[in-house]
Amino acid sequence: MTVTREALAAFAERQLAREDRLAMEATTNTWAVAGVLRPFVKEIVIGNPLKVRAIAEAKIKTDKVDSRVLAELLRCEYLPMVWQPDQETQRLRRLTHRRAALVSDRTRLKNRLHSILHHTLVPLPDCDLFSKRGIAWLRQVPLAQEEALARESDLRLLELTELEIAQLDDLLVREAWQDEKVRLVMSIPGVDYTVAQTCLAAIGDIARFPNAKKLSAYLGLNPSTRQSGAHCYHGPITKQGNAHARWLLVQAAQHLGQYRGPLGQTMRKIVKRKNRNVAVVACARKLAVLLWHVLSSGEPFRYAQPKTLQAKFSRLRIRATGRRRRGGVAKGTPRSPQYGHGRTRALPSLPQVLVENGLPKIAPLAKGERVMLERKRLDTFYRELQTTSRVQANTLTPQVEEPEEDFKSELTQS
Repeated sequence: MTVTREALAAFAERQLAREDRLAMEATTNTWAVAGVLRPFVKEIVIGNPLKVRAIAEAKIKTDKVDSRVLAELLRCEYLPMVWQPDQETQRLRRLTHRRAALVSDRTRLKNRLHSILHHTLVPLPDCDLFSKRGIAWLRQVPLAQEEALARESDLRLLELTELEIAQLDDLLVREAWQDEKVRLVMSIPGVDYTVAQTCLAAIGDIARFPNAKKLSAYLGLNPSTRQSGAHCYHGPITKQGNAHARWLLVQAAQHLGQYRGPLGQTMRKIVKRKNRNVAVVACARKLAVLLWHVLSSGEPFRYAQPKTLQAKFSRLRIRATGRRRRGGVAKGTPRSPQYGHGRTRALPSLPQVLVENGLPKIAPLAKGERVMLERKRLDTFYRELQTTSRVQANTLTPQVEEPEEDFKSELTQS
């Protein structure tokens, strides 16, 4: 049977009844097929092909045998099911996967252009090869006829790919600015709107994960385990689930060692005991745990750096709306106590940044968290996040002002 919408609808009218339950394996066009057949049956169950194979792997494999295996597993309520995303999640997954594919094509084209220069022994310029100056230099490099044709072809393809990425980015940026979940996830260090949208598309409904460990396992960031008798071996991560979301979380964790908060402290401690790659992957798993907590509680990350967070939101706002926030001092505001002491720059507190960008306030610290901050010597860092300050332009030394009223009592307790 030809797999078209008309053929599937005709098959369903002939063979299926309203009380039937239908079992399918997840594959490329599963959701489209399920969408056509769902009005004709009581329920459609999508099976995980990896788990089905582990449960019932036959010596003889045909479509007829596979269909019977699925039917028997469904009858016994033993079919490993996959979560069925809603239409909006499927749409976001298609957009983010499309962008990832275009970025991969762009990287491949850039590598081909580098290869042309490499095997013709042409040294690279003293600037970025794919900047405007670098592209102009690349077009003027004398090459043999075959290499020149390849260069012009790859440059044309690169220009078209860049245009497609820019058009898709315009759509994703506008949607990210209107989505509170994206701005909520962006409060996590290292996570920008691209990482946030990809992770949200991969996760879908956060309520389907009862705890953070389940989400880490779903993204393939938990360590593999081989246990038999008294022997237990913990190896590298399982790498199950969405590979693109996992890769983006690993990239987001690359620079956490420069962060002053708990994540940066964890990164530096692991680097001292193990190599840097192990530390990066371990911190990527911590980012997955933070994703679960932030989405489940609806509360931003309480240890975000205000200056960095404000810059991320500003970039997103400018790209989505083109509006730049007007700076300067409001009319009627008295002079700062620092007036006349050199040029200074105001640094907002974390609560100010959250309120300005429409995010909820952070709940007060629990007793156990205050103890943790004191033990890790991060209580001073937390106080700095809740206070406004000014930075001398010549020394870049922050001058901390009084904390906001909402946090004075909490800081006194801690």
